[in-house]
Amino acid sequence: MSAEQNIKDNTSNKEVLSKKSETVTGDVYVQDVHKYFGVTKALNGVNFNANFGEIHAIVGGNGCGKSTLAKVMSGVLPIDKGKVSVMGHTPTSPVMAREMGIATVFQEVMIAEEASVVDNLFVGSDSFWYKNLTQREKVLKAQELMEDLAGEYIDPYTQVFNLSLPIKAWITIGRAFLRENTKVLILDESSAALDFDSTERLFKKMRELRDNGVAVFIVTHRIAELIRISDKATVMRDGKDVGILEKKDLNEKNLLSLMTGRAESGEKSTSVAVKTQTDKVVIKAENLVVWPESTPVNFEVRRGEIVGITGLDGNGQDDFVKILAGVQESHGGTTEVLDSNDKFVKFNSLMEAKNNGVSFVSGDRKKEGILPNLSIYENLVVPLYRTTSKAGWLGFINWLELNGIYEYEVDRLNIKTGPKDNLIGSLSGGNQQKVMIARSLATHPKILILNDPARGIDVSTKRDLYTHLRKFVEEGNTVIFLSSELEEFIGLCPKVVVFRHGTIFDIFENEKVKADTLLEGMFGQTAGIGSTSISISSNSNISKKANEDTYVKNLDTPIKKIVKVVDFEKEKKSEDKKIKIKTF
Repeated sequence: MSAEQNIKDNTSNKEVLSKKSETVTGDVYVQDVHKYFGVTKALNGVNFNANFGEIHAIVGGNGCGKSTLAKVMSGVLPIDKGKVSVMGHTPTSPVMAREMGIATVFQEVMIAEEASVVDNLFVGSDSFWYKNLTQREKVLKAQELMEDLAGEYIDPYTQVFNLSLPIKAWITIGRAFLRENTKVLILDESSAALDFDSTERLFKKMRELRDNGVAVFIVTHRIAELIRISDKATVMRDGKDVGILEKKDLNEKNLLSLMTGRAESGEKSTSVAVKTQTDKVVIKAENLVVWPESTPVNFEVRRGEIVGITGLDGNGQDDFVKILAGVQESHGGTTEVLDSNDKFVKFNSLMEAKNNGVSFVSGDRKKEGILPNLSIYENLVVPLYRTTSKAGWLGFINWLELNGIYEYEVDRLNIKTGPKDNLIGSLSGGNQQKVMIARSLATHPKILILNDPARGIDVSTKRDLYTHLRKFVEEGNTVIFLSSELEEFIGLCPKVVVFRHGTIFDIFENEKVKADTLLEGMFGQTAGIGSTSISISSNSNISKKANEDTYVKNLDTPIKKIVKVVDFEKEKKSEDKKIKIKTF
């Protein structure tokens, strides 16, 4: 039987299951579950089942109910109709779920910013498995766990606000791995904030748990990842389950067909990256120092160009794009942008950058993006209040114009919103991210700087985003695009810059923008073109600090082996950290 027929059969089977829900069986299952938020049907008759000793993916577009299903299974949300069974019991609260052995890592990075790493890891656990541990034992346990997960030494006493988003994500994941009685692990978009190397370590842990009989559930938008890691996948659409795919049928074509409800060709995108037709530079950095001891960077981007930025987590690429956007100050050098008079002006702040047509979209929507106490509507149009106001100093807001902008942007990015006066927190994480992107596009910037903007966005919306970005640059605008997902660059960026140790390590152009060559560059192999319009000074000390010998396949298969183990010290932001590259 063909895979296409399997999909049709699975879809029709689901319709039967909704009528005969007693046929749903398994160690973990939900029967005809409904969950409403006002008029919004988050779950509309879901039937789902899974067994111990398997990695089961829950996949679908933004707002399809994936995260709601994870919360129902974790006892966080009560259901309005149906039945939930985990090992024969129904979790009715997070506390009961923990006692049953259910560990959940939620989509949002839930961290107490002012508390230490060790306190964040053990929060809520003192009345459970670690109540008899001394503080010293907790510190040693936290140090060992974080080094194992993050691949580097993390000071257990460090306050969390000093750490990067990926390290914060590891802390939330670490809480789940601290528990000794875990029988069910639910990971809701847990790899969204992780780079490729970190994701591989997470996958290794997931496989170990599966082999020990744990039921592992992964909610993700990253199709390439779920195809590699999952034993089975349940696809959701509009609050319902629409099909189950076994390992042999797990491929992009089948997944997209079920997610969208229409047949897909299954072929990889053949889009060609847009190449600029001019040499006119619109933004540049001269002798820019990202970290106190890093090599200065000279960088320039032309009008109508999409430049990709990437690197292994913690190598300075995130700091670099924030400096270019005026969000963060550099340790030396200058950033300049072409103003309306075609003259370069220096800028050092977010407001100066914004006044010169530079807009920034963060991937950390909770900390740097959404305004949680405001509505969906206000979150999207808030930067336009002043520009659309009338009557001079009286500042009457032109609500008619704002309403038109809101409706246009919501339709353009296909944002599933519900009533527009609902709080932004009522949306799924992916739809919150789309509101942030729409807010930035609504200001009509000339230069758009995106810091991992597709984090938490489904594959269909990503394609729409790439289409908008191509149109954006074809109109003479410019995009600087940071991402940890290497597939995002292919067919979108004609040039990709790889960062290591706070400076540019290599540059890849045109046909060299491929997943395997980019990955080699990220691990310290030179496979790009060196420096052209982007330069690295000759006194670079990278070669003294990095001597990793790697063997890497492309993204469709796991990293086979990292041959050599290297320990070296690097100073980043005045803190010494030991970096370890381990054999998988």
